Formats: sequence, C-alpha cells, structure tokens
Amino acid sequence: MYTAKKLIIADDHPLFREALKHGISGALGNPEIVFCGSFKELQKAIHHHGDADLILLDLHMPGAVGFSALHFLCIRCLDVPVAIISANEEPDIIARAVEYGASGFIPKSSEIAQIVQAIQSILQGNVWLPQDVKSQIEEARSRSAEFTEKLATLTPSQFRVLMMLVDGRKNKEIADEVCVTEATIKAHLTEIFRKLGVSNRTQAAMLAANHLEVEDPNHMS
Repeated sequence: MYTAKKLIIADDHPLFREALKHGISGALGNPEIVFCGSFKELQKAIHHHGDADLILLDLHMPGAVGFSALHFLCIRCLDVPVAIISANEEPDIIARAVEYGASGFIPKSSEIAQIVQAIQSILQGNVWLPQDVKSQIEEARSRSAEFTEKLATLTPSQFRVLMMLVDGRKNKEIADEVCVTEATIKAHLTEIFRKLGVSNRTQAAMLAANHLEVEDPNHMS
C-alpha cells in the first residue's frame, strides 16, 4: 500500500469532497486532507501547503477558466503532481489535461477502488489514465500541441494577465489587481501577443478561451 501525508482536494461540491475523503483516506494511510472550493482558495492552499503529496483538481473551479487552474499549478507547484478528477470523460479533454501537465485523469464515475489505485499509481510517479480511452488520446493530443507549446512560453505573470483578458478585464483593472502600473501591463500584453502569434487582446482572449475552456457536464442540456 502506497500512503500519503497530505492531499489537496479542489472541488466546489462539498458533498463530493467529503465522499472522496471518506472513500480514500483509509487506503492511503489517513493523510491530512485540505479542501478548496474555489481557485482563490486553492491559491491560498498551495501557499500554505506546498508540501502536499498530490492535488486532486476538478476542471470546473469557480474563478478559473477550464484548464487555467491546472496550468497555473503546473508552473507554480513543480514538485506536486496534479490529478484531474472530473465528470468530463471525453478523450479530447483527457488528452488536453495531460498536455497541460496533469499526472493523471480520474473520471468521477470511477469506483472508489479504482480512484485509490489511480492515486497510488500517481504518487509513485506514474501518469494514470482510464484504460478504455488510451488508444484515442494520441490523436487528440496532437490537435492541442501547438497552442500548448505557445502557452508554455508565457511567464506566470503573463499567463495571469492572459486569464484576466479572457475574463474581460481592462488594463487598469488588471494593473490594480496585480499591483503594477498600466505600462507594465501593456508590456506584458505586447509579449503575450508576440508569443501567441496574435495582434490584439480580442484575438488573444478568444484563442485562450477556445483552448482552455471546458464545457461543464453539469450545465449541459
């Protein structure tokens, strides 16, 4: 049995968080488990719990845009593996999660025993994926590779500014939020446009939104 000392569960559904904790704790040696219900809470948690063994992340966190939370964690917490645990089970979504740095993708429909097995595999340094979609993932991964490569060239500060563009923020709002001058934000935007191969903020926001946003299955008609 592979155990852990501390896990972070980032999901905005309290009942799911509690059920997951109850289901996996005993099998993992009863680790300390930190709950986060929003991206803001997650940012605070990783500041105070950088020694976590694993982060279990839902794709639909308030305050985040699809894969933006995953990408942020992968550049902010280099030594902490992140596993997506989601109701989205499409091969394309799973492939994109791996492209953005996830160490595993665990469907929420999985049995507890399979979730435990997946977590233990990830804790041992493996990348865990659902067996029934592995054959479809390579094709899906190639479709998102180009944007992923461009995104990887952004600094954490540039990525944060890009996410605020997606959220519709103006330069002054962004500058106030990150405590810098508007001139600094304009400099960031110039670099973002160059690295993404676009010419204006609208194109940058649309490109990022198209690749990072994920449809929430709970809100599908």
